[in-house]
Amino acid sequence: MGNSSAGKALARCRVLVVEDEYFIADDMARALQKIGAEVVGPIPKKDRALALLSSGEQIDAAVLDINLRGEEVFAVADALTERGIPFVFATGYDASSIPPSYKGIPRWEKPFSPDALARALPGIVGNA
Repeated sequence: MGNSSAGKALARCRVLVVEDEYFIADDMARALQKIGAEVVGPIPKKDRALALLSSGEQIDAAVLDINLRGEEVFAVADALTERGIPFVFATGYDASSIPPSYKGIPRWEKPFSPDALARALPGIVGNA
């Protein structure tokens, strides 16, 4: 998928980025913005992400790191699922480390190219 079609699919989409590593979060945010997404965050903590979701803020898709400074992000994944918001895990965890209930969630294994993830995101999450 080229930048133009990815950009059209993500134009004006609000993508939540939950990532605690500053440089990875910043790179992801810039890659998503480059193709037209409006980035919400990046948010480095599970509780802050849950508070944002509870606030009713519009989110169209999300990228979640599984481990946020020792806290797992699965409560955020559950909140997104309850709201019908598609998401992808961007993580250093291998597939065997993810609980069975999340096996169907797309997973991008670190290290990865933030630009490649941003371009692939519309297809991964059903065109957001």
